[in-house]
Amino acid sequence: MSVSMLAEQLVKAGVSVEVFTTTANGKTELDVAPSKPINVEGVMVRYFKRVTKDHSHYSPALLTALWKEVKKFDIVHINAWWNLVSIFSCLIAMMRKVPVVLSARGTLSPYSFQNKNIGPKWAIHNLLGKRLLNGCQVHATSERERESINKLINPKSITVLPNFVKLTLTEPVTIDVPHVVLKLLFFSRIEEKKGLDILLNALKTVSAPYHLTIAGDGDEGYVTSLKTLAAANKIDDNINWIGFRHNNKFELLAEHDLFVLPSHDENFGNAVIEALSVGTAVLISEHVGLSDYVTHNQLGWICKNDEDALSKAINDIFEARKAELTRIRKEAPETIEKDFNGDNLVKRYIDMYDQLLNNG
Repeated sequence: MSVSMLAEQLVKAGVSVEVFTTTANGKTELDVAPSKPINVEGVMVRYFKRVTKDHSHYSPALLTALWKEVKKFDIVHINAWWNLVSIFSCLIAMMRKVPVVLSARGTLSPYSFQNKNIGPKWAIHNLLGKRLLNGCQVHATSERERESINKLINPKSITVLPNFVKLTLTEPVTIDVPHVVLKLLFFSRIEEKKGLDILLNALKTVSAPYHLTIAGDGDEGYVTSLKTLAAANKIDDNINWIGFRHNNKFELLAEHDLFVLPSHDENFGNAVIEALSVGTAVLISEHVGLSDYVTHNQLGWICKNDEDALSKAINDIFEARKAELTRIRKEAPETIEKDFNGDNLVKRYIDMYDQLLNNG
């Protein structure tokens, strides 16, 4: 969503943008005409067939088109890593001497080398990836992501700019907080990195009255294991698993007192901004990229991503910080609207591109 919004905002600002991507739609393919330009929200997009059905997304058609046409562009902006489209597109652009901006979007951190496909990642990184990345101008979405990237590579430059986040077009919902029972919300993909298991273990020792809504989906086996954990901790009666929500997500966010995200690693955290945009305070781990922003603007609480720290924070918020929940409900929407206004943010991205070109 952040990438599509960036492209749309750039076009509105008068920048010529073309998107090369694949027909990947999970394990299936998008129902689009391959290789033909399609106008999507004002942006010209070409979807190329892929020959692999996994996250490698190998697409000879895309890479061939890029090789032929890349010289007509001033900049190639790649928005991911660890797939064959991104890596070989970076190689092609450099071979054809077109500058590359790389937005890793969470794929370049020490944690990314520890959780999945560890061996192949290190092999790719040492054989080819590091040399390519060191030749890129890197875009990080937070200071934390910048620090993580600097531990792995030495790029030409790193610019920190926040994600575009699609905010609600309606006025924030006015809801009195806090409720008699603290209404907690976990709103995210359900996967190991997000730390939902930490929250479920923390709630064993939460003395404050609470109710937790879990909005998201994930691997069926992993979700089942978490439900089993909740039952073993005897907290399942206080939890409502509602699955993935999109259409009414802002209403859902506004109905809760506290958005909780105890992630092990998060380069940014769009849902944090979405929650704050409707006035819902946040409790996030120190490993979430937006933790500095939340602290600086006093929009919530930061804690270590372990169950004792999380339990203590929830109890403390209910017992001693209720006035803070009310203040954040009133102040956060205006702060988010100011800092994440699309018209203002796109100018900063254009400045990044201009600076890259002016520096040769």
